Amino acid sequence: MKRVVITGAGSINALGGDVPSTLDAMREGRCAIGDLDIRDADRLAIRIGAQVKGYDETAHFNRQQIALFDRYTQFAVLAAREALSQAGLSFTGESAARAGVILGTSGGGLNTQDENYRAVYEDGKNRVHPFVVPKLMNNAAAAHLSMEYNLKGPSFTVATACASSNHAIGQAMGMIRAGLADVMITGGAEAMLCFGGVKAWEGLRVMSRDTCRPFCATRSGMVQGEGAGIFVLEDYDHARRRGADILCEVAGVAMTSDASDIVMPARQGAERAMEGALRDARLDASDIGYINAHGTGTAANDKTECAAVAHVFGAQADRLAMSSTKSMHGHCIGATGAIELLACIMALRDGVIAPTANWQELDPECALDIVPNTAREAKVSAVLSNAFAFGGMNAVLALRAA
Repeated sequence: MKRVVITGAGSINALGGDVPSTLDAMREGRCAIGDLDIRDADRLAIRIGAQVKGYDETAHFNRQQIALFDRYTQFAVLAAREALSQAGLSFTGESAARAGVILGTSGGGLNTQDENYRAVYEDGKNRVHPFVVPKLMNNAAAAHLSMEYNLKGPSFTVATACASSNHAIGQAMGMIRAGLADVMITGGAEAMLCFGGVKAWEGLRVMSRDTCRPFCATRSGMVQGEGAGIFVLEDYDHARRRGADILCEVAGVAMTSDASDIVMPARQGAERAMEGALRDARLDASDIGYINAHGTGTAANDKTECAAVAHVFGAQADRLAMSSTKSMHGHCIGATGAIELLACIMALRDGVIAPTANWQELDPECALDIVPNTAREAKVSAVLSNAFAFGGMNAVLALRAA
């Protein structure tokens, strides 16, 4: 079976407009959660989020592109530019036919939907822009990446709520393993911080009004974020032949379903996903030095995830570093696993484990090593990245140092 490696990474999120600034913020334990700057924020009960502030679309895209690109697509394109620049790849002829794109998103063009519902129902307009459907569709970002970079191989979008980007990365890995592609562009993008997007999440009553404190006894819920994380996955031999800088190896993946409840997580589904990823990567539990937790800051997730980790890792669980970077960049829904993958790469390449920010007080049901508040230097050779979504859809990635 072919080995799969990462040779490029790109991101834009509330912590930074690229990978270096994002990693610097993670090292500093900086929290990017603040007041929302969106239309009608005063009508919201939840007025905080991890928003990409100071963003000017006209600095990156022309008028024609802006007419076609929802905010989530813009984020995906910007992150892909960075990732492909780092990878040093272009695609023509056979290389184009052997390259594809699989992205994750939950809401797709939610800003476009929000704006056009307003136009019809609030402003009383009877017409909308002719490109509304191509702009809001969930596969828009994947389509635009395929066109911009001439990617003619397998291309589609995965939508599994908060596990979307981990599922997408796992699917992209599978394409290369199966010999269907040599290179896959993958990750996720999300931009739900609009009035309708936040109002819908308010209804779930899981949102914090102050900040995100995963695994903390005083936690008060999750906080939404936005952004994108895009990666270049490549066949190991293909990368070696061209002398690429390998960031890490995507060694294993597992996907499970709780098959139990639409919103409440089940410990057994998370356990099977982590165990499956270890099996697929041919790693022992003792090989793992860090887990990037799903860690939403809700009571249901945090306690269930800690119990699952304790069960899978046994006596080692107390000594295993685990953190939730959602405490800094918020819960970016369909993009969150991709942005969190940057913390995994930082642990493997730089020996720095990102912290769980904002932590205040021990919760006895989350009494694991959650790396509170301050980043930690550690030698790490293998990591897991957890994503557990509404609908009980779980996807765990196992990564190994190059």
